[in-house]
Amino acid sequence: MERFAYILFDLDGTLTDPKIGITKSVQYALKDLGVEEPDLDRLEPFIGPPLKDSFMEFYGFDEAQTQRAVAKYRERFEVTGIFENEIFPGIAQMLKTLKERGKKVAIASSKPTELVERILVHFSIRQYFDHVVGSESDGTRSRKEEVVEEALRRMVPEADIGKKVAMVGDRKFDIEGAKAFGLTGIGVSFGYAADGELEAAGADYIADSVAELEELLCAEE
Repeated sequence: MERFAYILFDLDGTLTDPKIGITKSVQYALKDLGVEEPDLDRLEPFIGPPLKDSFMEFYGFDEAQTQRAVAKYRERFEVTGIFENEIFPGIAQMLKTLKERGKKVAIASSKPTELVERILVHFSIRQYFDHVVGSESDGTRSRKEEVVEEALRRMVPEADIGKKVAMVGDRKFDIEGAKAFGLTGIGVSFGYAADGELEAAGADYIADSVAELEELLCAEE
């Protein structure tokens, strides 16, 4: 009997490596607000959580500054940064295998749904997903718990929620989103979590490679 019949995936840092596009777009937004940040590595914490939260938390921006920063970020990201991105080796084949095994697969991302769709099409992996759930363009439904809730509503019968359902991601937000609904939380260590972050969040499993992740998702009980 299969262990997981329904699988929700985070996007950034889990299926693709978006570092250059995201950090350069954050850098662009910060410069507009008078903040020079030449070191892209210092902007890695922006990969994963809602953009608005990150500008407020890391730079102390107020609501007006944050709205401007998000707008400037999108100005660059939606044209250039979105494609400064690479799919992790082995991901496409893993997704193909999951679908061939009859699993229901969805994206649950804090990134706006329209952008998620464009990225999946760009990397020729859109066909492997039954549902794509992201945030709304107006910034609502950006919390991971909200995204996971909507993905479950669309894909998983109410009686099955929590049973044979996994949430896969590279940050604590993904594991917290899984825990909020009693799902199995699977972390991937090849993304952007800080040392110990996934363990501290209570990940049920941690995969250190795409091959290990595929083996885990295809395992029988």
